[in-house]
Amino acid sequence: MQIIDRDRLDQLSRTAAESERRRKNLNLHGDYADPCQRLFNAMEPGTYIRPHRHLDPPKAECFLAVRGRMALVVFADNGDIERVVPFGSGCEVLAVDLPAGLWHSMVALEPGSIFFETKPGPYTPHAAKDLAPWAPAEGTPEAIGFLTGLMATVDSKCRD
Repeated sequence: MQIIDRDRLDQLSRTAAESERRRKNLNLHGDYADPCQRLFNAMEPGTYIRPHRHLDPPKAECFLAVRGRMALVVFADNGDIERVVPFGSGCEVLAVDLPAGLWHSMVALEPGSIFFETKPGPYTPHAAKDLAPWAPAEGTPEAIGFLTGLMATVDSKCRD
């Protein structure tokens, strides 16, 4: 049994804030081979999660806001933004159940944001995600520009 208390989530947020990627997972599943992957994701503004989908094999995901405010961004096959779904603190939406195969990313809208994620396992790193060919790789200079444009769109949609 694992107990997840405020102190543990505070530490997870601190670790995310101090990390180069501006995010950190706390896995609850014991092994990547487990049939149900369950994890807390702490993320800070400025983290870049390259748009991706889970198509082969198809895997749905469920995201539940725990702290803070974030947005799920869904893309068309050509990279156009189809939908922005803010969720968490101060939002009408608290959770999103995402069907398999949709291009998506997630952005943090305030510091200390954490969501709980569950999806089918097993997790195999080489086949975990189908990375969007129209989005730059994480850690590249192009990713900074892509994220800046993405955040401008998300900000405008969140004000609508």
